Amino acid sequence: MRRDILPYNPELRQFARKLRRNMTLAEVLFWNRIKRGQIRGCDFDRQKPIGNYIVDFYCKDLYLAIEVDGRSHDFKPEQDAHRQVKLEEMGVHFLRFWDQEIKNDMESVLDRIRSWIDENAKPTPPYGHPSKEGNQA
Repeated sequence: MRRDILPYNPELRQFARKLRRNMTLAEVLFWNRIKRGQIRGCDFDRQKPIGNYIVDFYCKDLYLAIEVDGRSHDFKPEQDAHRQVKLEEMGVHFLRFWDQEIKNDMESVLDRIRSWIDENAKPTPPYGHPSKEGNQA
């Protein structure tokens, strides 16, 4: 399957590495539940640069960013909203969770993500088995 790769500012790579090494407790707990395709077989990256921003978690197949909002987000709602709008213009979808939700009710968070995937993921035909559209007699 060919994926469109969203452009990003290469100057963000080093900062993204630093963020990966210094994740919050909620981010670590969440990462341990979604890495290696544990949620509907989806491959997520953490601290992923997209455009001029870095999202907490990103599934390139679904164009889905998942943000874990903690206390630092209490003081910059306008900045977060602007950032989200810019990324949505690039086709990125967002799910946001408070860090306390992840710490206190992980299963509910994961259920909401599974529901989003079930409602929004577009199935692709298996390799070698194109759809039969247009092949009708």
